[in-house]
Amino acid sequence: MDIKTASALHRLRLISVPEALSFPALLIFGSVLSRISDIDYLMMPLGAIHGILFLAYLVLLIDVWTKAKWPVKRVLLFFLLSLVPFGGLYGDKLLKREEADSVMAARARQVAEA
Repeated sequence: MDIKTASALHRLRLISVPEALSFPALLIFGSVLSRISDIDYLMMPLGAIHGILFLAYLVLLIDVWTKAKWPVKRVLLFFLLSLVPFGGLYGDKLLKREEADSVMAARARQVAEA
């Protein structure tokens, strides 16, 4: 794996956790609190934050797709994980495993070349 692909994977990992946590925060603090109390001022800022994080996640997912040459099924899996509350946490776990595997493969190549 080259450095551009590794960087793209790392950026996707960095955005996946905040995106995964912003959706339940929007549901709980925005929607539920606005319905059961007079606290309705959280909905708009939380919605904007979640929207920005979701769009950033999609852009970074497309970036990884093009650089890592992922199959469409894998991209769809990560897209569906972004739609499920806390799904991005599982996606982060998968990405962390892939990053670790690529680092181990790179080290093995360096040892073999030496």
